[in-house]
Amino acid sequence: MSPPYDTNTTSDELVKDYADLIRGKVVLTTGVSPGGLGAAFVLAIAKAEPSLLILAGRDSKKVAQTAADVAAINPNVKTRDLLVDLESLQNVREAAAMVNSWTDVPAIDVVMNNAALMAVEYGKSVDGFERQLAANHLGHFLLTNLIMGKVLASTSPRVVFVSSAGHRFNPFRFGDYNFDDGKSYNKWRGYGQSKTANILTALSLAKKLGHRGLQAYSLHPGVIMTNLGNHLDWQKDIEGCREVDSAMGNEEAFRTGFGAVKSMERGVATHIYAAFDPNLSEHNGSYLLDCHVGDPFTETVKPWATSHVEAEKLWVLSQKLVGQEFSY
Repeated sequence: MSPPYDTNTTSDELVKDYADLIRGKVVLTTGVSPGGLGAAFVLAIAKAEPSLLILAGRDSKKVAQTAADVAAINPNVKTRDLLVDLESLQNVREAAAMVNSWTDVPAIDVVMNNAALMAVEYGKSVDGFERQLAANHLGHFLLTNLIMGKVLASTSPRVVFVSSAGHRFNPFRFGDYNFDDGKSYNKWRGYGQSKTANILTALSLAKKLGHRGLQAYSLHPGVIMTNLGNHLDWQKDIEGCREVDSAMGNEEAFRTGFGAVKSMERGVATHIYAAFDPNLSEHNGSYLLDCHVGDPFTETVKPWATSHVEAEKLWVLSQKLVGQEFSY
């Protein structure tokens, strides 16, 4: 059994406990800009000697800075930059082709799908999808599946999707995922839809590929002040959250509130737990928070995010939207 990890567990504690499991691993992480959870994750695990950290992001300067920060922490850890814009399916395909061409990287042990947009004003990706849907879900869905051959070549493959308790803001809108071209758009509902999609995708991958050894998880890192929300006016936007919670009947609007803000070290702990905990396999596909499996009876785990029917509907739709089938 794992120790009784909880909301106060830090990244350093887990890196110490999982050092033997991290050592020698190849880990691909999206969204590694300095000041974000992706960068905090790779910097934390760098201390335990992974063999290669693949740093994926769309800003070459920010990716390079995180690579330099890794080298400063542990010069023995190799890094490789991967430029990818998750809002462009063509760019995602090119990035995946690049990864698949690396003959010196035959396997990828962990894919940490961390990059995200949060509560942005309405806009469409180059492919015509609402931006949060494109960046948070479709880009990761396509990238992960296109490099799945290398993931399954690992002896202990894992795929993790960084979701959010914000999935409570909206189920997936199968009939109108683009919010009527913005006419019915609410930025928090758009965020909620994309985070629900992350949870459902992990559920699908666990079901489809669990028999081949793949473990897939989604997670809520907690309420953390990162660069993800730099564009928001929180005095105003917190009211927007409450309005959506109230309309959805969520207890956060009436009783529990949003929870205490976590430090980066506590927030990224659940990333590390999802990527390396040795005792999670019996909970394959689960949504994690505070370094444990979320309880739908006592914690914010909405039923629309735990439905295998919704998960399969989203899988079929996602294949259609990216223009490619993945038959597992």
